[in-house]
Amino acid sequence: MSVPTRSRRSYTVLALSMVLTFLLSPLVETAVAAPAPQRPNILFFIMDDVGIDQMQIFGYGGATPPRTPNIDAIARAGVRFRNTWAMPECSPSRAMFFEGRYPFRTNVFNAILAQDLANSQVSPYEITTPKVLKQQGYVSALFGKAHLSGSDLSPNNNPLGDGVIHTLGWDYFAGFLDGAPFPIDTTAGGVGVPVCVDGSNPGTACPNGNECVGGGTCGPGPYGCGFVPNTTAPNGADEGACYFADHSCSVITRSRTHPTPGRTCLEDGGIFVPTEQGCQSPPPSGLLFDTPNAYYVSAGPQSHLVINREDGSVEQVPVRGYRTIIESNLAIDWMQQRPANTPWMATVSYSSAHAPYQQPPTALLPPLSVDTNGFDCTDLVQQRVLSNQMIEAIDTELGRVMVEVGLATHTPNGALDYRPETTNTMVIIIGDNGTFAPGVKAPFDPNHSKGTVYQTGVWVPLIVAGPLVNTPDRDVQQMVNVADLFELFGEIADVDVHKVVPQSHILDSVSMLSYLTNPNRGSMRQSSFTQTANNIKATGVAIPPCVVTAANTCVQLFPQQQLCEAEGGVWYGPGGAAGAQGLASCCAVNQYLLAQGQPPAALLPDSQLAIRNDQFKLVQLQQPNCDTGQDDTVTEFYEINELPVLPKIDRPDGQFTNNLLTTQPNLTPIQRQNFNSLSDQLQKLLDSQPPPCPGDGNLDMLVNTEDLDNWQFFNTVNGGHSSWYDFNHDGVTDEQDQAIILHNLGTKCPKEN
Repeated sequence: MSVPTRSRRSYTVLALSMVLTFLLSPLVETAVAAPAPQRPNILFFIMDDVGIDQMQIFGYGGATPPRTPNIDAIARAGVRFRNTWAMPECSPSRAMFFEGRYPFRTNVFNAILAQDLANSQVSPYEITTPKVLKQQGYVSALFGKAHLSGSDLSPNNNPLGDGVIHTLGWDYFAGFLDGAPFPIDTTAGGVGVPVCVDGSNPGTACPNGNECVGGGTCGPGPYGCGFVPNTTAPNGADEGACYFADHSCSVITRSRTHPTPGRTCLEDGGIFVPTEQGCQSPPPSGLLFDTPNAYYVSAGPQSHLVINREDGSVEQVPVRGYRTIIESNLAIDWMQQRPANTPWMATVSYSSAHAPYQQPPTALLPPLSVDTNGFDCTDLVQQRVLSNQMIEAIDTELGRVMVEVGLATHTPNGALDYRPETTNTMVIIIGDNGTFAPGVKAPFDPNHSKGTVYQTGVWVPLIVAGPLVNTPDRDVQQMVNVADLFELFGEIADVDVHKVVPQSHILDSVSMLSYLTNPNRGSMRQSSFTQTANNIKATGVAIPPCVVTAANTCVQLFPQQQLCEAEGGVWYGPGGAAGAQGLASCCAVNQYLLAQGQPPAALLPDSQLAIRNDQFKLVQLQQPNCDTGQDDTVTEFYEINELPVLPKIDRPDGQFTNNLLTTQPNLTPIQRQNFNSLSDQLQKLLDSQPPPCPGDGNLDMLVNTEDLDNWQFFNTVNGGHSSWYDFNHDGVTDEQDQAIILHNLGTKCPKEN
């Protein structure tokens, strides 16, 4: 489904763009060289929450792997990087794709959420990939999920507004600023029957239609997957009217072509009203066309699709239709309009397969797929099937993109015929972090998956194909970090990123191109690193606890109850499982659970670091101690490998533990040598980041009048709320921050090693 042309709100940020161009000009060289059409285009696909455990082409996927024939065809036509580390969450990995710097250098430690200050978002003073590629005349566009910044969920923490992606360097953006679709609309557009939506008995019917037994709010629902099921399910229907936002309507009756009319209507962009009376004019009152519904409705004041155009204008567009299709359509339209003599980079960043789990359109699924029409989208077992189908839908759409932009064709039997040597486009496919716990495939570890630095949380598939690949259909065993993609993008465009990026920005990327051109290339890395921690929040801001059921882990990451529950969690904040007042911390949650005779939840560490070499891995955690109120430093040491089917991965506890410091306290000489070496490398890496430079907001390691000018801008824009010039992290850019600049004016901070 194409994006509607009618916008809900349209406005321009030309003035903001002009001011930011002026403010950033001392840091970024804006001169553009003559176009270099001989350099390949770059098509970069990002799959959300798809770890290597899902990928049969890499030798994994468990007993029921997702079927990915298009991705497999590209992998066989290119190079499979078998040993790639990402960060444990979306935003840090995405920041590193496009700036090549570890989280402890940029403060983008975790998935960016509403309460995170601009200080933990990608800074406009970073040298991003599109800024680098401009050196060779490339134009760049980003489609789908961005998750590099704040959003309208918390405007005070999003100083650059909806135009942020353009300001960060992309010529064009059409997608979503937030990290995931909104939760499933269990009213299916306002047609659900009255039930208790909160209180002590959520999900139970309202006896009198307007009140809940034991207190709580009565509202419509529940349709757990966002559409009206068939009559075999509660409140289902086999016939009804499908109403659309333009007031058109069609009647759908259960048949072979429409096995579930309610789902068919949702896939078509409508709201299904069970009725035997056909369409009504005017439509029934109470239909909620602007209520977000996971992957199918992105509308309303905070869920809309955002467009940044080349001229700096910004548009907000409500869309109804499956996100993966919309994201593909947007990318296809842009790529088909590229002039032949201008190189380009298009990033197609799919929102899927991130939670909430929801059925994709049946047309995107392979033959003989499991019938999920009667599924409960909150059921952990059924979520595994939905996760597979969402990945299969990505594969279908990824293949369609390849065909419609002329990079591949379909054979008569529907297979993807991709011959990269006949194209001038490099194709790169990656997962942004490990799989979320409900979808993890054996023998990987769902209890230490996305959100952790263990192998299941950071080991991702990476495929590179295109005309620069020599001897395709091979594996690269050497270590690669997602930071290295930043360098690869530059290498494809014939730009040395180490010359373009100022020395004040320490890069952590290493070369990758020789892996493509030389099948015998040795390792470019001695080690690889990954990290997660808490993002920077305003002083005094506390996030309520949420227990993620699939991993039985308590986290304090999700600022809203809806978000916690959409991630498969139990909310212990106000109005949640512990009552109206809620609980303040994960330690309090465990006290509550023990008092209820229930086992405690694991506590997510406040900080996690890991470093590895070819054979061993060192993990360092800052683990909350509920007795002392402080963090304990926990060190673990593992032997790991990348064997197909049954790889040796790190399991920190339980009967499968292979922490050598626990199971084998007297390390062998080889183990001790590797432990000491990794410990030294980790400390040296962390020490390579200079201490903070108070008053320097534009990352040039100088405190000067440019910082005063930049402070003045951010003190005015967005009401002077959060920005990269909020040095004391109180959520405002005010005179206290100006005073820090004035106090340090003229300071030249120490040079980096």
